[in-house]
Amino acid sequence: MTTTPSQGVGLGMPQLPAPVYPDDVRARLETDAREIIARYPDSRSALLPLLHLVQSEEGHVTRTGQRFCAEVLDLTTAEVAAVATFYSMYRRGPSGDYQVGVCTNTLCAVMGGDAIFEALQDHLGVGNGETTDDGKVTLEHIECNAACDFAPVVMVNWEFFDNQTVPSAKRLVDDLRAGVPVDPTRGAPLCTFKETARILAGFPDEREGAVEAGGSAGPASLIGLRLAKGETQPARVVHPRGRGPQDQPPAEHLSSHDAPQDTSASDPANPAGPVAEEGE
Repeated sequence: MTTTPSQGVGLGMPQLPAPVYPDDVRARLETDAREIIARYPDSRSALLPLLHLVQSEEGHVTRTGQRFCAEVLDLTTAEVAAVATFYSMYRRGPSGDYQVGVCTNTLCAVMGGDAIFEALQDHLGVGNGETTDDGKVTLEHIECNAACDFAPVVMVNWEFFDNQTVPSAKRLVDDLRAGVPVDPTRGAPLCTFKETARILAGFPDEREGAVEAGGSAGPASLIGLRLAKGETQPARVVHPRGRGPQDQPPAEHLSSHDAPQDTSASDPANPAGPVAEEGE
């Protein structure tokens, strides 16, 4: 029985063993692999970064890459494949230089993420998980990126592009395809997917200024921390629509959460406790 991502399950002869890397590529990867494995007391713990390493070589985790990981870690290819197919960050087929992910979880979706994803599919002529003909952009919808303060969020190679709209998202992918430099809203400068994979494997980002620019928390995410430290925020007055500060009426309770309500303790018509005698 054979299984491929595009064909599903089929009957027939088992797949032949995966081919090996050319000698020069294997020698280079083995040097990097030894450095990664040395970080862990148990060599098999190095599997995740090693999968990023082989992904940085070909842009996705190939059967050759899985075989390489299995051989250097003394694992079976089945053990490696089980991990490689579990995590969505490991690509199972050829993909673009830029992985454009549109968050379609609840908050981003209602703030415009669904509209952005649909518009980009039409604009690029690709579906979920598909790559443009020029090999530049792979589009996908992704799960929550813990950036709800900046919804809707688009990520490119795991860098944040916050508060997106349909026009800004279209402009973003057009610039990526045209080779126009684009800057994430926060975090490190953008690099290709292969370069990102090598960084995720644990190797330093050697681009000038990249490490210093690596902070990713935005002001909206840090408000709670600042309040916890005793820092005060400037007062902000929000006026009702259509009214200015001079004609604002007295404040009213607009929510049942902070308005006095009749309760069993204050409303004789709804006394506390059971309404019938015990045993009735």
